Amino acid sequence: MNVWAPDAPLAGIYGQTIREFARVSLGGNRIAVRFTNEFGDTPLVFDEVEIAIGGIGGKAAASSGRAVTFGGSRVGTVYPGAPLISDPIELPVAPLSLLAVSYFSSGFMPFHTHHFEAQQTAYVSVPGNFVGSDLMVTQNITTSHYALSSILVEVAQDARAVVCFGDSITDGFGSSIDASARWPDLLAERLATEPGFENVAVLNQGIGGNRLLHDRRGAKALARFDRDVLSLAGATHLILLEGINDILWPRTVLAGPEEAVSAAQMILSYQQLMARARIAGLKVIVGTLMPFEGTRPDLPHGGYYTADKEKVRQAVNRWIRTESNADGLLDFDEVVRDPARPSRLRSDFDCGDHIHPNDRGYRAMADAIPISLLHIKSE
Repeated sequence: MNVWAPDAPLAGIYGQTIREFARVSLGGNRIAVRFTNEFGDTPLVFDEVEIAIGGIGGKAAASSGRAVTFGGSRVGTVYPGAPLISDPIELPVAPLSLLAVSYFSSGFMPFHTHHFEAQQTAYVSVPGNFVGSDLMVTQNITTSHYALSSILVEVAQDARAVVCFGDSITDGFGSSIDASARWPDLLAERLATEPGFENVAVLNQGIGGNRLLHDRRGAKALARFDRDVLSLAGATHLILLEGINDILWPRTVLAGPEEAVSAAQMILSYQQLMARARIAGLKVIVGTLMPFEGTRPDLPHGGYYTADKEKVRQAVNRWIRTESNADGLLDFDEVVRDPARPSRLRSDFDCGDHIHPNDRGYRAMADAIPISLLHIKSE
C-alpha cells in the first residue's frame, strides 16, 4: 500500500539491514522473492539480499541462508512503480514455513510503499550489512513491512490457490503479533491437513483501511484487483470480504461526508469485482460485513458507528445473502456477532476496538468456512 503520513512510517534506511519474516503456504524446493516499489518515485537499490529459514526473535536458522540474485547479480534495483522478482533460489521449504528475507543498502533507501499492519515483526539493524548473520544487531523493530512483497514457491502442477481479498480484518489486525493467527493463516492450516487440499495455497491480500470505492490506505479495491487477485498464478477461488470501511470512515476524522457511499454503490462494486473474477475463471465466495457498533467513540468528532451506517451494512448483507449470485456465502456476520446485540461483536471475539476480532474470533471465522466451497467443481 501507499505510505500515508498519519501512519508514521519508517521514512527509509541508510546503510542498514532490514530483516522481514513471512510464512509460505505451500512447500517446495525452489522459491523466488518479489520486492515492491509500486508507490515510490526513486529507485530502491539492494547491495545484497539473502533468504533463510526463519527463527525466533529476529534470527535466521543457522546455515540455511541462500543468496538472492537478480539476473545473476547480487545487486538489485526496484524501479518506481514496479516490482522486482529474484532469480529462482534452491531452498527446500516445508508447508507453513516461516522465512526470513534480509536486505542491505549502503546508500539511502526511501520507503513510499509499505505494509502498515503486518502483524509480523520486522527488524532494522544498526548501520552495517548483517544480511548473512544469523542474528543481527538491531536498532529498532516494527510491525510494518517495507520492500518485501511476496515469496513465490515452485509447486506441483496440480497446486492452486485461494485468494483472500479485503481490508484489515483479512489482514489480521487485532491478532497476536508473530502468531500467524489471521483467519487466512488459520484457513491455510486447515487445508494443510484436509485430504485433497494439501496442494491448495491461501494468499492473504488484505490491506488495513482499504475501501471499495476510495483511495487512502492502498488503492481502492476496484483499482488494485488486477494486481492483487487476477495476476496471481494458480488462483481458482476468491474470498471477498471488503466494504466495512466504506461505511465506517465517512463523516469522521478519516474521511469527509463527500466520501459517503450508499448500499447501492457498494453492491455495484461487488458486482464489478465478481464479473472480473469470473472472466478470469475464479469462483467467488462473498463474506458478509461484520458488526462495528462501539468503534472508536473516544476519537474527536466520533461518528464511526451511527444508526444510518448500520442500515447500510444491513442492506449490503441482505444483498449478499439473498441476491449476490455468488458461488458461495460466508456469513461472517452471523459467526461473530453478539446474539443479544447483533450490531456488536461478541465480547469474547473482540480484540478491544469493537470492530476487529481477536485470535479466538479469527479462529471462529476460519473454522466456519465450509471446505466444500473450495472444491474446483461445484458439488
